[in-house]
Amino acid sequence: MRVTIGQINTTNGDFEGNVARILSAIDKAKRDASDLIVFPEVTIQGYTSFDWFLDPDVVRSSLDPLEKIIQATEGLTAIVGTVRPNYQETGRKLYNSAAVIRDRKLLGFADKTLLPEYDVFDDPRYFEPAPERHLFDLDQTKLGIAVCEDFWNDKTFWKQRLYPNDPAQELIELGARLLVSINASPFNKGKMGVRCEMVSHRARMSNLPIVFVNLVGGNDGVIFDGASIISDATGKIILQAPPFEEFIETVDLDCGIPDSRCLPGDDIETIRSALVLGIRDYAQKNNFNKVLLGLSGGIDSALVTALAAEAVGADNVLAVTMPSPYSSRGSVDDSIELSRRLGVECRTKPISDAFHVLRNELELPEPSIENKGAMERAVENLQSRLRGNILMTISNAENRLLLSTGNKSELALGYCTLYGDTNGGLAVIGDVLKTEVYELARNYNREREIIPNSIINKPPSAELAPGQFDEQSLPRYEKLDPILKLYFEQKQSPEAIIATGHDADLVYEILNRVESPANEFKRRQLPPTLIISRNAIGIGRRRPIAHRYRRVPATQAKSKSSSPSASERG
Repeated sequence: MRVTIGQINTTNGDFEGNVARILSAIDKAKRDASDLIVFPEVTIQGYTSFDWFLDPDVVRSSLDPLEKIIQATEGLTAIVGTVRPNYQETGRKLYNSAAVIRDRKLLGFADKTLLPEYDVFDDPRYFEPAPERHLFDLDQTKLGIAVCEDFWNDKTFWKQRLYPNDPAQELIELGARLLVSINASPFNKGKMGVRCEMVSHRARMSNLPIVFVNLVGGNDGVIFDGASIISDATGKIILQAPPFEEFIETVDLDCGIPDSRCLPGDDIETIRSALVLGIRDYAQKNNFNKVLLGLSGGIDSALVTALAAEAVGADNVLAVTMPSPYSSRGSVDDSIELSRRLGVECRTKPISDAFHVLRNELELPEPSIENKGAMERAVENLQSRLRGNILMTISNAENRLLLSTGNKSELALGYCTLYGDTNGGLAVIGDVLKTEVYELARNYNREREIIPNSIINKPPSAELAPGQFDEQSLPRYEKLDPILKLYFEQKQSPEAIIATGHDADLVYEILNRVESPANEFKRRQLPPTLIISRNAIGIGRRRPIAHRYRRVPATQAKSKSSSPSASERG
């Protein structure tokens, strides 16, 4: 059997455009003399369409786009991810399904059983679970189809499982001779390698070929990497789709030839590729051809500028440097030099005059590091908000997407200014730790110095007051980031984090700042954040704003203040 991977980039709600991509891939499969082409989960409507799946119009018309696809399948079989109505009187109104179409006939549907509701997933809100499994007859082949999560519960692979039953194993026990899994599996650090091991393991244990097709593309903050794979019955990967791009290719299931391509490792280059795809798709799918950002001379905005230039082209990037009375000459010069090296336009819009006028009008004191009270913080934040105002005005006037440049380490602890540096349409590195920011910058410089080393080597500072540095308000990033990584990405308890060797007082100080109501209030107002890890700041992590929860040992709870200390910027 010849099988084609239909790894395509879909847009939520673009039924016509998504179907056009499906038809184009089917044409390619026919030219390849393919017998079977497989597309990702909910290919037609877009998997991250969220509450549109509750719209009666979407439910009623969900099967209409299939008609064009059915007519295009003469001579081959297509498996297409879609939603379909649940005609029962009870339950959710839709099934998450795989439509099986053969030679211009709809053979039926395979519906999803296991509905995830963790991280960015919320399937039980929209879909009814399938009550049973069944196979499809393709010539002499019994075909079993698992929709995403239904494939991810193998008791021989996972040490801990979320569900008691394994729909994919049930299909194997029913007599499947080919197993197909259609997926919308988002990118997380290290996940591509795990998927490959999982598919190879299942194929080897069941002695079945497996076709695993995954969605590719950015949809708001969720990035799908693709990286689809086909394994033969021995567990050998015979077709490996490259990540972060569309891929329509065909292979003979019995070829016995390993694919010479391999997945990238769990390295910083993979994160870079994910962020570039996220920026590009968010801009294009929201009809932006051009972007802008504030360029401070610091490492964060330098990295976002480089990512943006790679994503949308240097000619389409505008960097705006907005020096205040406390900006160093080096920061201004570094911003101009970075723009020159990247080939992006750089405009200088000083804020000193406006800042002094407003400070005097409001009778605010000069910023001071020694006496940091509410008034001094207000003066610092005034500068950031002036910059945010300038950037939003340019965004409106020139129809440019404004990119926010705050990193995860700062956002986690609330070291950011609402309506200032948090302004924007997309938070590019909001899920990137500060130490990872430095790794990404060095990655850009691996062959030549693109980001000036003077930016990479300077001590990080918001430059909102004389002599200000991040370490006056935050723990050192080398100590902060490992704790944040364990807490966010691995969901470790404070006790477990301390057991890895971290100082107990520092752990509780950091986690209480993370959970601070004031800092959650800020995070709730951030732009959509490009997600590269599990449990990231954004739609995958939900916390109340008004609360009195404290990450302290029970013996200390009564002696602690009911609210964590305020962040230095607000």
